[in-house]
Amino acid sequence: MQFYIDPAGDDSGPGTIDQPFATLDRARAEARPGTVITLRAGTYRLTEPLSLSDTDSGVTFQAHDGEEVVISGGRIVTGWGKGADGVWTAPVPGVATRQLYVSGRRAARASRVLDMPLRRTDTGYVLPEPQSWHGEMELVYHGVYPWSHARCPVDSLDGTVITMAQPAFTWASRLYQSIISWEGPGAGETNGADNPTSIENSPAFLTEGTFALADGVLHYLPRPGEDLDAVVAPVLETLIRAGNAHDIAFRGITFADTTWLRPSSGKGFLHYHGNGYYDGGEIMTVTFAEGAGQVEVPTDPASMPGALHLRDCSRISFDNCHLTRLGGVALEFHGGTGNTVRDSEISVIAGGGVVIGGDARDCRIDNTHIHHIGLDYHGSPAVLTVGTRATVIAHNEINDVPHAGIVVYDGTSAQVLNNLVHDTMQVLADGGGIYIAGSQGTSHADGALIRGNVVRDTVTPYNYALYTDYGASWITVQGNVIHRNDNPAVLQVSPPLEHVAFLGNYWDADPGDAPDSVTLADNTVLTEPDFATHQTVASIVVAAGRH
Repeated sequence: MQFYIDPAGDDSGPGTIDQPFATLDRARAEARPGTVITLRAGTYRLTEPLSLSDTDSGVTFQAHDGEEVVISGGRIVTGWGKGADGVWTAPVPGVATRQLYVSGRRAARASRVLDMPLRRTDTGYVLPEPQSWHGEMELVYHGVYPWSHARCPVDSLDGTVITMAQPAFTWASRLYQSIISWEGPGAGETNGADNPTSIENSPAFLTEGTFALADGVLHYLPRPGEDLDAVVAPVLETLIRAGNAHDIAFRGITFADTTWLRPSSGKGFLHYHGNGYYDGGEIMTVTFAEGAGQVEVPTDPASMPGALHLRDCSRISFDNCHLTRLGGVALEFHGGTGNTVRDSEISVIAGGGVVIGGDARDCRIDNTHIHHIGLDYHGSPAVLTVGTRATVIAHNEINDVPHAGIVVYDGTSAQVLNNLVHDTMQVLADGGGIYIAGSQGTSHADGALIRGNVVRDTVTPYNYALYTDYGASWITVQGNVIHRNDNPAVLQVSPPLEHVAFLGNYWDADPGDAPDSVTLADNTVLTEPDFATHQTVASIVVAAGRH
């Protein structure tokens, strides 16, 4: 059985290629197991998420013969008028968004660096001189911990007095307390809430190509020659919400234009690590190894949601799809088994790329390009797994990421194979191209395998190409090529590493002496020119990345 849909179709028709339906929901209502729903070229603007359940199992959604098909959560902005100052404005009553796209290009929120001394009070800050900034403003805390990036809304500004929204500000003051004794980012005894680094979303901060949303009006200062006929404001937070579905395929479809509004609420976005953020509750103190310091961390962090959210689903596949212009995490598999992403692209994402968690099993990310991730939430990794079994991350290219490229938390039998990971750690510190923490199994046979990857060009200081952290155990790191990074690997962490083996890797610096619980064998230190001529290195490089 096959149905066709077209943005110019008619839901009262039969859904044939000559008389297609107009909406996904109409086609879905007619579908049965084995049905193929073919989307003709165009943009399908959703007013609510596409909801899939067990009754939708066995259905394929595909683009027609390579046509460009976009499923969008955005709204076209009209009614623009130009002011004397060159700023264009448009009324958008009822629209809440944190992103804007002009002819497909991401417009940044208007911002200003806080290069002035601020004094923190119990309720906010005091500026050194009065300001007339207005709008739904937000303070940004870059590197509030070396690996974290927080956002707290402003409640009001009265002359020199900034009153912050609650409970975000009180929470931030409690959470971001640290004592770090090593030399590098975050050193010393600090409260990260003392030092906001920038302020966003006031029309007063507009520069070319940026926008602000204030009192139901969008303000935008165009770039020279820019056309405002195709301005899209994301309004949905979720495009697909699936639960307990199985055997559903998506082929050749672009998913685009969502936002995530939680950071704009009074709770803000108090990032801790990876995909996690503080949402109230208990805070505990974590002490680093060898008296290197301590930080406060949430005991039960919440997780940034996916624009495509699949819970307890099995054998859901995304082939030759493009996930782009999304306001939180792009794709989230929570639980389920056998879900896959193949031959796809994930780019221009406010948060993380792919998150797999909730005891998900046998999931695979393969031959996919994930880049320009974490544009608004800089601690976001390109790929994150937590509590999974037998996840395979293979033959992907990952680049232009503000923090870690691939993050593997506690789980069993993860395999990270033949990936090209480069230009990561572009904004924050204390992370790596590939970061792995916690227990990964009960032996090397069922532990994690990190093999055949090329990791190069991590950018900020104090990072590691291969970062085994926080009691990582039962990990084999073998046959990887590592160069042009701040450090090749880390061997001394707290809690200590256990049963971690670095075997036959090629790197441009010695990682140092290994503790008894770490094996270093048959690794080779090369100079930079040697990487271009070494035969084994060349074969690893050729095999890594997309094919």
